[in-house]
Amino acid sequence: MSDSIHVKLPDGTVKDVPKGTTALDIAKSIGQRLADAALAAKTNGDLIDLTRPLEKDTDLRLLTDRDPEALEVYRHSSAHLLAAAVLELFPETKLGHGPPTDTGFFYDFYRPTPFTPEDLQKIEKKMQELVQQDIPYAREFLPRNEGLAKFKGEGDFMKCHFIEQFTKPDEKISIYKTGKFLDFCRGPHIPSTGKIKAFKLLNIAGAYWLGDEKNPQLQRIYGTSFFSKKDLDDFLNKQEEARKRDHRVLGQQLDLFSIQELAGPGLIFWHPKGGIIRKEMEDWMRSEYLKRGYSLVYTPHVARRQLWQTSGHEGYYAQNMFDVMELDDAEYRMKPMNCPFHILIYKDSLKSYRDLPVRLGELGTVYRYERSGVMHGLLRVRGFTQDDAHIFCTPEQIEKEIADCVEFARDVLKDFGFDRFQTELSTWNPADRKNFVGSEEQWNLATSSLEKVLKQLNIEYTTIPGEAAFYGPKIDIKLVDAIGRLWQLSTVQFDFNLPQRFDLEYVAEDGSRKQPVMVHRALYGSVERFFGVLIEHYAGAFPVWLSPVQAVMIPISERHAEYANQVASQLKEVGVRVEVDARNEKMNAKIREHAMQKVPFLLVVGDKEAEAGKVNVRTRGKEKTEDMPAAEFVEKIRKLIAEKSASL
Repeated sequence: MSDSIHVKLPDGTVKDVPKGTTALDIAKSIGQRLADAALAAKTNGDLIDLTRPLEKDTDLRLLTDRDPEALEVYRHSSAHLLAAAVLELFPETKLGHGPPTDTGFFYDFYRPTPFTPEDLQKIEKKMQELVQQDIPYAREFLPRNEGLAKFKGEGDFMKCHFIEQFTKPDEKISIYKTGKFLDFCRGPHIPSTGKIKAFKLLNIAGAYWLGDEKNPQLQRIYGTSFFSKKDLDDFLNKQEEARKRDHRVLGQQLDLFSIQELAGPGLIFWHPKGGIIRKEMEDWMRSEYLKRGYSLVYTPHVARRQLWQTSGHEGYYAQNMFDVMELDDAEYRMKPMNCPFHILIYKDSLKSYRDLPVRLGELGTVYRYERSGVMHGLLRVRGFTQDDAHIFCTPEQIEKEIADCVEFARDVLKDFGFDRFQTELSTWNPADRKNFVGSEEQWNLATSSLEKVLKQLNIEYTTIPGEAAFYGPKIDIKLVDAIGRLWQLSTVQFDFNLPQRFDLEYVAEDGSRKQPVMVHRALYGSVERFFGVLIEHYAGAFPVWLSPVQAVMIPISERHAEYANQVASQLKEVGVRVEVDARNEKMNAKIREHAMQKVPFLLVVGDKEAEAGKVNVRTRGKEKTEDMPAAEFVEKIRKLIAEKSASL
């Protein structure tokens, strides 16, 4: 039996090395600069420590700060650095877990005394000290019983739970040691704390152990880390900008919406100004439905439990549904989805192949049980309205229908002022059959249809295995907002499952009965979430066509109110939402107030304007004012609204 193994590098080079050689050894054999820059490695697709011995033939890629995967490992190690610092300062603390996230990392701690902002500063300083000490992330293996006894002896109930949950009685467990800090962890990690160049602790939040309100409350410390101080500063600047754009704060300042404690969390109250924007959104969508051959439908908010059993939601989605309501004739549930209702409308009369495709569209309110810890303003709620549509068609029509849905989604983004987006194709995981319905043949056909459409439309996409809906693969379109954040909104989903569950049919050209296929699509995602994204994207300064108040007339004194009302009447005649502020207040105070409300145009009128039939226009975001004939301004704003222009 050979004691050497073949290691294939990304450039095709194959190295014959002794078993037990590490990725770091191979990096050193290539060059010291690479060895110094390497942070982790990838073997046959798995992330590993640089110091893990290689025992069999493998592909090997050495990861540096140029590799996104290395950032994930780096942030996981940053979480361990945080935990090590906390234990040095507050040794009574018990440890939960500390994973990397898309934007940084967190670690959960159990400690009866709350951490303070001052504590965060101390922890950050201690982390810096540990970085200076360049402490290795050393992996050890312990017998499971020995590891359990150690953590039990120290009262680390969460670590004991993880060991009991995720390891077998006869296996050794993986432990990482960072100075005095020992953690049950599978890794991988970067070589040492000295490799961490730029980090920042961000905030403290509450989190229940295992997400259960009955369990002890933990303190979750969030942080972030980057390969360079420049990247960290860029991130922190974006975070500050995001805080200024927070839709919850702006929603209150601009009087757009509220969440009322007496009514309950996750339920949105649309105020008059927010209601106007919602009307514009819904009018736009319904108008597009009709242009694109959809029929408008309206369906109930509740249905018998039996319907959800037939659709499969009772089995696959029950944890996200509100509890059963017992009524006189049966058990009912509030709807989490509109699709079974649209199916019942389709099924109400037999369709011919000539009737297909049938496109049913609804702005339908649904209800999902979101846990209290995850709700977030308009973005994660319990009651929301989906711009939901379902298309029933023949297999031959499916690709065109999907293509039309993707084009429709792009038009949504364009008309609402978004010019950048990313696309993902979510597919199934054949190894995880219990979470997906349908045959392999159905999944392959559905997936290939979506792939073909994306390629025909020349849309670049990323494939995300295992993230499909339980009934079929889907295309997700994520918009990029004004400060570069991704938002998941539009989705187009293939469904071969529900037509089968509900025995849907159409009469084919040869007179036989065949089963249609089905497309689900929601392009706003939900009206609430899309509205929240609009608020943050525009920082509350909406395009003129969406602005609740599009212009305000400000007469300089009482005698100019008559002329202000005349101009306002002209604006109202062309559909402009205009107000006349004739209060007995100073003009500059009124201008400041309406500017704070982000009104696109403030029109000041006095003697000079009244005599000349003009208005003095103050445009949002511009320092200089402009005099123009009132009729010219009326035409200008009318055109901006008609064209749905994002600029003023």
